[in-house]
Amino acid sequence: MDLEDDFKSAIDRSSSITQKPANEELLLLYALYKQASEGDVTGERPGGFDFKGAAKYDAWAEFKGKDQRECMLEYIELVNKLVEKYNG
Repeated sequence: MDLEDDFKSAIDRSSSITQKPANEELLLLYALYKQASEGDVTGERPGGFDFKGAAKYDAWAEFKGKDQRECMLEYIELVNKLVEKYNG
């Protein structure tokens, strides 16, 4: 398997996590996925009372400039860790 296949497999496995991870873990998972699949965050940061949107934007923005392939590797590692942690 190449890295992109491993990444796609990790995406599929992420839905098998039986318990809801902590918010920090979910934000990290989201941010790594977005950076790996789309690259740097674009658009304006949500404001007002869109707390969830702002948190997701901020988490993704922390990876601005980071290599997409590195983020794929980190995403795969995080999914493996979360599956082990929450599925036993």
